[in-house]
Amino acid sequence: MAKIYVVGIGPGAYEQMTIRAAKCLSDCDVIVGYTVYVDLVKEHFADKEFRTTPMRRERERCVLAFEEAAKGKTVAMVCSGDAGVYGMSGLMLELGENYPSVEVEVIPGVTAALSGAALLGAPLIHDFCLISLSDLLTPWETIERRLLAAAEADFAICLYNPSSRKRADHLQRACDLMLRYKAPDTVCGIVNNIGREGESCRIVTLEQLRGEKTDMFTTVFVGNAQTKEIGGRMVTPRGYRNE
Repeated sequence: MAKIYVVGIGPGAYEQMTIRAAKCLSDCDVIVGYTVYVDLVKEHFADKEFRTTPMRRERERCVLAFEEAAKGKTVAMVCSGDAGVYGMSGLMLELGENYPSVEVEVIPGVTAALSGAALLGAPLIHDFCLISLSDLLTPWETIERRLLAAAEADFAICLYNPSSRKRADHLQRACDLMLRYKAPDTVCGIVNNIGREGESCRIVTLEQLRGEKTDMFTTVFVGNAQTKEIGGRMVTPRGYRNE
């Protein structure tokens, strides 16, 4: 049976890719993906065939992968981070019903919530939630409800896609919503370009976060009421004891 691996390649650096993910890319014939993500792996798998599509062409990208597999090739569909966290695995499995002769296997990767948290310290040790601020696929009204619910429940919150050129104010709007339930001095973290050139991280307060400039390569962490800064690191206590 023809085979497609939907592969989470991690944050970007080859060293942060799982061994299983690297093996799948090594064993495949064709690597398919969003142009930016394919460029991250080309150097290490230069002998492969590459097929790319630009942003917002996800369905076309999936069909391209299935068509390549139908030719008898083993295909890897690459996704940044984990294929099942804002990745391509769901759409691939949905469209896979139209290609019964092609087997789809999902290969997990390290999502930015985990790799970014490691750079900051330990912000997600206890209960947390993950919310994307991109309203390309989710109405802003839905995002707003989720932000308010998570803030009221005092979750630590990890924010993906905090802003872009077309939605430069989304992070500020999100902060204003969270400030209804979280204190202005809540410890927060900003991580840029995880696993790539220009990687950086720093700690700010929720009030300071309102005015920060971010982009699609920024991951934002908002602490819960117990999160603190310890020696320049962002730490959320485990939760089973308070001292």
